[in-house]
Amino acid sequence: MNNPSQESVETEGISPKKVKNGSYRSVLILAYQSLGIVYGDLSTSPLYVYKTTFSGKLSLHENDEEIYGVLSFIFWTFTLIALFKYVFIVMSADDNGEGGTFALYSLLCRHARLCILPNQEPMDDKLSAYDIKGILETRSSAALKSFFRLHPSFRRGFLLFVLFGTCMAIGDGVLTPAISVLSAVSGVKHKIPGLHENYIVLISCVILVGLFSLQHRGTHKVAFMFAPIIMAWLVCISVIGIYNIIKWNPSIYHALSPVYMLKFLRSTGVEGWISLGGVVLSITGVEAMFADLGHFSSLSIKIAFTFLVYPSLILAYLGEAAFLSKHHEDIQRSFYKAIPEAVFWPVFVVATFASVIGSQAVISATFSLVNQCCALNCFPHVKTMHTSNQIYGQIYIPEVNWMLMCLCLAVTIGLRDTSMIGHAYGLAVTFVMFVSTCLMTLVIIIVWKLRLINAIVFFMFFGSIELLYISASIIKVHEGGWIPLVLSTIFMCSMYTWYYGTMKKHEYDDENKVSMNRILSSGPSLGIVRVPGIGLIYTNLVAGVPAVFGHFVTTLPAFHQVLVFVCIKYVQVPHIDEEDRLLVTRVGPKECKMFRCIVRYGYRDLLQENYNFENKLVFSLVHYVETEDQFCKPMTEVSRGCKNSKEPCEYELPLEQAFTSSNKYQAMDTAVDDREKSIYNEEAMHILRAKESGITYIFGHCSVKAKKSSSIFKKLAIDIMYAFLNQNCREQEVLLNVPHTSLLEVGMVYYV
Repeated sequence: MNNPSQESVETEGISPKKVKNGSYRSVLILAYQSLGIVYGDLSTSPLYVYKTTFSGKLSLHENDEEIYGVLSFIFWTFTLIALFKYVFIVMSADDNGEGGTFALYSLLCRHARLCILPNQEPMDDKLSAYDIKGILETRSSAALKSFFRLHPSFRRGFLLFVLFGTCMAIGDGVLTPAISVLSAVSGVKHKIPGLHENYIVLISCVILVGLFSLQHRGTHKVAFMFAPIIMAWLVCISVIGIYNIIKWNPSIYHALSPVYMLKFLRSTGVEGWISLGGVVLSITGVEAMFADLGHFSSLSIKIAFTFLVYPSLILAYLGEAAFLSKHHEDIQRSFYKAIPEAVFWPVFVVATFASVIGSQAVISATFSLVNQCCALNCFPHVKTMHTSNQIYGQIYIPEVNWMLMCLCLAVTIGLRDTSMIGHAYGLAVTFVMFVSTCLMTLVIIIVWKLRLINAIVFFMFFGSIELLYISASIIKVHEGGWIPLVLSTIFMCSMYTWYYGTMKKHEYDDENKVSMNRILSSGPSLGIVRVPGIGLIYTNLVAGVPAVFGHFVTTLPAFHQVLVFVCIKYVQVPHIDEEDRLLVTRVGPKECKMFRCIVRYGYRDLLQENYNFENKLVFSLVHYVETEDQFCKPMTEVSRGCKNSKEPCEYELPLEQAFTSSNKYQAMDTAVDDREKSIYNEEAMHILRAKESGITYIFGHCSVKAKKSSSIFKKLAIDIMYAFLNQNCREQEVLLNVPHTSLLEVGMVYYV
């Protein structure tokens, strides 16, 4: 759609793919909307940057070299990292319109075969979103691909590196609300000096509890007011900045010279280097520009940042530095002191709202991040709820929400000081950016296939800047920097344990597959009977018969007249179109009436709660058996095992054909009458009659235990940590909203 109306942008304003090439009006509307979602965290940084930077032993001298030096660092860090790195370079490395750490990792997984997900097949390469063709291979890209292919341990180490960066990003979801709200609320002390610190903390905690308590309503409920508040905030701080520049120090712009950075480090030495941990807080939130790329368009985010956010924040930092150059004694409360008396309370109110909005953006991003981790088998299953019918991707995860709230309150009450929280925040932010730099360097070589020198220059330039800030932040581990390290270590151990246990479970399933011929041949001796209805057996395998089915038929020698092995798997693409969702194949000979259905999702797709899976599956089976002879034989390039008559043939089923080929397919919720049944072949009729008898969901309830010969570390990981996570996560049948009356569980113990 080249010219979407304003109405469509407002109702689907978070769907960039429909307006990528749209009108200027559509792009500007998206740019306006991005203010409230993307830039809340970044725009509230002036509340605490100068205070945190000068919170240590760094002192001010009459020549103002320290103020000029800090301002110069802020300006060039903001310009080089936010503007040049993210806006001009990193945002071009999107994954089918999606951004963030997982988008970069997904690109590398597809192009370099770094995939950690099981059940990946050549058939997945034929997805439109999976396209890896185009630029010719270079010597550098081929060498890197070969290196990762020959050294699986480096692939696992690379996964750990990405996971640690992801855990740091989750830590941002704990620290951002704490520092933003506490910094905004602490401004009231400048008007009420006698107000005790405990009341500031109490008010902040009340706001935080309210913020997390409203998460289940979804950001779309109040999204209409987010953008105006952030715009009002940016206008306020830029106008106040201009006012302070004119009134206190019109020549403050001289500090933009990089010479003042060298003078600052030369005059302050180690203390100046350590204070850089506060400077890096000026770019907190830039990762959100890239991470939220899938919610808007690249052009809209670039326009909003370049023409509004960037100049407004630069003016705010210039104005505050101009005020500080004449008021050295107000260094720990410079932001609110620099506000003119006449507008203090309006600005204070806007600042409080802006800090809440900034926190909201990071919390929502954390939900998306955890959902992506679940898709990669790196996080226990949690309940994911849709909070918007119009805006795709807005979700709410109750367990994560309350965990973030408790941790956020603990940080706020425990530290009470924005400077200490800032030290923790700075370390988390810089490490996440460094992970993005490392991933981007590999993307330049493997995906973009540019010359090696380009990747080296990119890494050396931006990586050295970020390592400088990491070194400055890590020095303050004892002053709050330990918080993100501890949180990230706990999160990463939990995530990798879950990944390890899940992979071991899948390996057991794959190694203990049951022979279908053996089951069929032993049927008479076991007395196996077929009962009316359709049985859906959920399995992790895309090929073969799972061990849980063999255990089921030997314990209860009966199964349904139509049997479907259902495998839900994730593919290393952000989204999968509905017509590509299902893959259908036959298992065994025709008379057995056994099928396999592979349900594919992208790493940003959600298991749809209202997804009419039963009816779509049945009519897909009907469509398959009616067109099997027509499609299965010619499509040898997408078939698996068609050359061997004993192996089933599998093809990518165009689901939409099953619904549009005839009006009768539209009536999925009604019984098929005799006149309609007459058009189906005998096997299709058999499936439809089985559906009328009912559908039963069969899940394997498997406990995983380490073998007695396993090492103590493996027993600790499997028998204690993985078992604890498995017992306290959501069961798959709960996530899929399976009716309790249609559920059948088969218990097994896996020794891995």
